[in-house]
Amino acid sequence: MADFRIIQIRLSSRGVKPLRGYQSDLGASRQTEESKDVKPVRYAYGLTTALLLGGATASLVTGYPAGAQVAQNEASEISKVVPRAGAPASFADLTAQLQPAVVNISTRQKVQVAGAGNNPFAGTPFEGLFGGQGGGGGAPQTREAQSLGSGFIVSADGYVVTNNHVITAEGKGQVESITVTMPDGTEYPAKLIGKDAASDLAVLKIDAGKSLPFVKFGDSRKARVGDWIIAIGNPFGLGGTVTSGIVSAVYRSTGSGAGAYDRYLQTDAAINRGNSGGPMFDMSGQVIGINNAIFSPTGGSVGIGFAIPAEIAAPLVQKLIKGEAIERGYLGVRIQPVTEDIADSLGIAHNKGEFIQLVEPDGPAAKAGLQAGDVVVSVDGKEVTKDQTLSFIVANTKPGARIPVEVIRGGKRQTVTATVGKRPSEDELSQSFTPDGDEDGDAFNNPPQKQEKGVIENSLGLTVTPLTATIARQLGAAEGTKGVVIVAVDPNSDAGQKGFQRGFIILQANGRPVTTAADLTAAINAAKAEGRSALLLRVQPRGQQATFVPVRLR
Repeated sequence: MADFRIIQIRLSSRGVKPLRGYQSDLGASRQTEESKDVKPVRYAYGLTTALLLGGATASLVTGYPAGAQVAQNEASEISKVVPRAGAPASFADLTAQLQPAVVNISTRQKVQVAGAGNNPFAGTPFEGLFGGQGGGGGAPQTREAQSLGSGFIVSADGYVVTNNHVITAEGKGQVESITVTMPDGTEYPAKLIGKDAASDLAVLKIDAGKSLPFVKFGDSRKARVGDWIIAIGNPFGLGGTVTSGIVSAVYRSTGSGAGAYDRYLQTDAAINRGNSGGPMFDMSGQVIGINNAIFSPTGGSVGIGFAIPAEIAAPLVQKLIKGEAIERGYLGVRIQPVTEDIADSLGIAHNKGEFIQLVEPDGPAAKAGLQAGDVVVSVDGKEVTKDQTLSFIVANTKPGARIPVEVIRGGKRQTVTATVGKRPSEDELSQSFTPDGDEDGDAFNNPPQKQEKGVIENSLGLTVTPLTATIARQLGAAEGTKGVVIVAVDPNSDAGQKGFQRGFIILQANGRPVTTAADLTAAINAAKAEGRSALLLRVQPRGQQATFVPVRLR
């Protein structure tokens, strides 16, 4: 396993979307396992998001007497090396003060890989030669692998904070041991105290038999764009490495589907493979974030790195240390940003609110009366924006709380009251309703295909016919489904470019039921009369759930 996960994403008119099946390992790893198979890349170019994570404000309770050990980043100590606000003439003194508390973390894992058949070179660097799989067909094999990452000590008695993915095996792998290496090379076996997959945080404990140098979390709310920062970590397994930069943006959303914790500090400091879990320090020597993600076309640093703010991670770290359960709010909706196409199709402002694609049956949102097609503009009095998402607001609301949810429905604003539920575990979500969607099952996540020729009857570039009971059975649609069936698509139209195909059923157009071609034409004419340049269609691909897709008119 490597030091952090990779999610390939692509840019389109519908926003940045993660491509399932590309989640793999990236990092300064020394793996002996065979590379995992991935599906063929369906896009010519993609960005790479490498997950890493954040720190926080608060002193942690330890077993040592108060005052027995002074934090490396205590204000009185930092003032000796950074005498004034701003960047010092050199970062050397600040680094010397902080680096003793930053550690390297390595794991030894057992992972299952596909059988190598009769390949005589299995398990060696030459495994991929002479036919690659060596005949294949062999039983799954277990091999040893390593991962490398970073972390930092937050208490004199040896609590260490890092990223969850640094100490978690992917797939069917199992972590057998975790080792923490101090800057002087001393190694300690580490015990896992607690981890939280949703926030990508983990806390370890080492027993050194003595007081250890440690650092405290700072207040990331005071971070401003342009502030100097330094990052210390273990890139490419090189050991303690320091890079510097500035805060490039605050509360940045990456659009990668990180959900409740997709809210980062952005920096141009060099963040690379192996920096996962390492601290981001301000010029007061405080940990204001944990390096967690990068945008890159290659997997290396291009000056766009991310760290989850300290204000988010602090309470989570304390709960993990105390062994307390981490509870998050939950509504049970599948959402997406209001893209330009969606906004134009609904005649609403751009970059405001989030669009509900699906509502979990019998979930908190359904019980409150929220519907697919609603645009959520505020939750509990907080405006929903790309930097303050619905997921972030709800996840940070206590389960059981009753909150007002303002939506745009049918062009009008209205407010419903929802009782926030308790968010299921990540495993439970993956096995049932998935708020973040499922790209593998997204029929609109494919390049346009060649369609049968036909007379294109409308401004959408589509030819449709009424859905009869016979056609519905052939398409596997539920009994009683009403709509029109696409029989031809102009591949040069916006619909064609977005993956519409013959056999898709159009259920609604801009909220109006569609059962005939005339209904669709009427919806198109109404949109044009209102000055809209797009139409919002509710479409059901074969064997899949219905989804809303905005289509440009021509």
